[in-house]
Amino acid sequence: MLTLHGECWVITDSAAGNQRQALALAEHLQLPRRHLLLEPRAPWSWLAPRLIAGGRLALPASQRAWFAPPWPAVAIGCGRAAALFTRMLRPLGEGRCHTVQILDPRIEPTLWDTVVVPRHDELHGANVLTTLGSLNTVDDEWLADGRDACPQFEALPRPRVGVLLGGPRRGIALDADYASALIRQLLARQRAEGGSLLVLGSRRTPAALIESLRPLLAEVPGLLWAGRDDGRNPYPGVLGWADRLVVTPDSVNMLSEACAVGCPVLTFIRAPLPPKIARFHQTLRDAGLLHDLDAPGTAAQRPLRETARVAALVRERIEATRGGLRGGNTGGFPLSRE
Repeated sequence: MLTLHGECWVITDSAAGNQRQALALAEHLQLPRRHLLLEPRAPWSWLAPRLIAGGRLALPASQRAWFAPPWPAVAIGCGRAAALFTRMLRPLGEGRCHTVQILDPRIEPTLWDTVVVPRHDELHGANVLTTLGSLNTVDDEWLADGRDACPQFEALPRPRVGVLLGGPRRGIALDADYASALIRQLLARQRAEGGSLLVLGSRRTPAALIESLRPLLAEVPGLLWAGRDDGRNPYPGVLGWADRLVVTPDSVNMLSEACAVGCPVLTFIRAPLPPKIARFHQTLRDAGLLHDLDAPGTAAQRPLRETARVAALVRERIEATRGGLRGGNTGGFPLSRE
């Protein structure tokens, strides 16, 4: 296997979904890494990643010292704000920093060495790697660790149904009315077949929505987790123990992570989805990975796990652009093969 040397910078904003994708890819590259949370100032924040004039002045003074030489061997960014800095690193590194941008930067992808996008972004190019869903760390070891962290879930009646709640986004209304309709359908099925419900909110789930569910779930085996007040986040344990997962339709990341588990994944849709997210849903359905909440007899599925494949392709691209073991100029970026 090609072994990389040097440091990897993981550059994101504060969005949890962006952080999870970039860190997942960096973990698979097996390089020492630094995670930089960089938030550009206006006007760069308005125009990222198009406006790069001014360099480090795009950052608040408190963050400029982080974005300074020595430059890394690899830089991985996720999201539009990060794309500004991964784009800057290509000229700053004088060809010695391989820049990887996750998600469509919305400008010419050749401004980066490698761009990783989900298929529903509909971006193409010689340096573009396409995935079905988002990158994540869910694999057998991660799920086993989740079960070990939450052994109490093993005693819950089966089927254990994990319910992952996102939040409203443009074109998708996730409000108390939606949540009530979702939970009532789940309760009807639970009464018919038994089992338990493990309901998890996220950072984007409105507090009022969560509170509206508490009385409905009070007598049902399982849990309702909305934040630190409910104890430690049991998300890995819920995915590890779930016999079935129900995911709200708004989050590409949550749906991708659910599909990486291998159990049936269902969703509840009350209105037409925005075109981009609708394309993603259709791709999952075409692959047999996603079903309607009321679909009968859904079976276990082959897990959707793409991060290792993408990391291997990124390694190959680094080898190709740096000359690898063929004696070319490695630009200060040594490579070896184990």
